Amino acid sequence: MKETVITVRRKKIEIWTLVVCFVIANLVNVYAIQKFDTPWNELFWSLGYVVTTTVVIYCIWSVIRLVVYGIIGLFRKKRR
Repeated sequence: MKETVITVRRKKIEIWTLVVCFVIANLVNVYAIQKFDTPWNELFWSLGYVVTTTVVIYCIWSVIRLVVYGIIGLFRKKRR
């Protein structure tokens, strides 16, 4: 079986992608706190929901990337 190597560059890209997803989830939480006029300590109490939302956003982003790379791979000419 062929071994797969995950490069440092790929690890950094994935970590930054996860950080961006976390920031997006936090911004949505801040918007909801402002919109519904709830106390700001809700920002910390709803951290579990933010982490869950982060994982969901990351999974959706990963599926989109897989589809796009798959389509690109289908139309790219094979090299020998």
